[in-house]
Amino acid sequence: MAWTAADIADLSGKGAIVTGAGNGLGLLAAGELARRGAKVVFAVRDVTKGEAAAARVRSAAPKAEIVVSRLDLADLSSVRDFAGRMPEVFPNGLDILMNNAGVMALPRRLSVDGYETQFATNHLGHFALTGLLLSSLLLRPAPRVVTVSSSLHSRGRIDFDDLHGSRNYSPGRAYAQSKLANLLFAYELQRRAAATPLLSLAAHPGYSATGLQEAGPRMTGSRVRGLVMRVANAVIAQRAEMGVLPQLYAATAPRVPRGGYVGPDGRGGMRGYPTLVSSSAASHDETAARRLWDESEQLTGVRYSFSG
Repeated sequence: MAWTAADIADLSGKGAIVTGAGNGLGLLAAGELARRGAKVVFAVRDVTKGEAAAARVRSAAPKAEIVVSRLDLADLSSVRDFAGRMPEVFPNGLDILMNNAGVMALPRRLSVDGYETQFATNHLGHFALTGLLLSSLLLRPAPRVVTVSSSLHSRGRIDFDDLHGSRNYSPGRAYAQSKLANLLFAYELQRRAAATPLLSLAAHPGYSATGLQEAGPRMTGSRVRGLVMRVANAVIAQRAEMGVLPQLYAATAPRVPRGGYVGPDGRGGMRGYPTLVSSSAASHDETAARRLWDESEQLTGVRYSFSG
């Protein structure tokens, strides 16, 4: 039988953080977790928009316990500030961290730390956030980290000699690299957490109608690409309410295997209900995963401790 959000069990007493919860899949995921009784932090760049998003959830679920907190994943000082506030929000530990936020196919720009923005936002920010929250996660009996990747990870490769695209930048290649990095991180985190109760899982939404695809054309002023994306979202993509199901399944479903990857069950993995799916051979390259981990520690200054 197809799994839907209606299958999420009561989450009362659990705490969750969803990055990018101000709109799109992040808002849908955070809203579902809150409606099921979890205390949810909406981690957002724009607090005003985040409060408006939280208000929409509360209007449908007045008892929802929501905290809106600023987080800019492309700014490591913001990541540290955010993580430093969370022990007050979750004094007994964190059950679910959903690494959802992302940017897609942007023109080359550097983060405040000097890193290519897609790699900084999609991978490095989440790597740092997860490491800084690890001790809180390990306070709980069955914590989960869900990292949202993309089917486009299969087009990616990690260019260790030019991670930030300073010599040869392509918006699409940089996005695919960051999404491959998401999977390498999720799988490596599970290997390193083998002696703990932590589940590190990954998910992808297939082709879902969100505003993510239109940001790049808007920033470059490409009206043609923008129109193509809008038409594709209207005609080809599945509704965002379906696209969010894989990450909700990974976050809440029972008996999800350690290191599992969840995506839509339809042809090509673009549409459908959540199921366990496979990922590219490159995403299972343990040598590359260890090297990426080491590079990420150097770039973020965050080192993981699994001792609780």
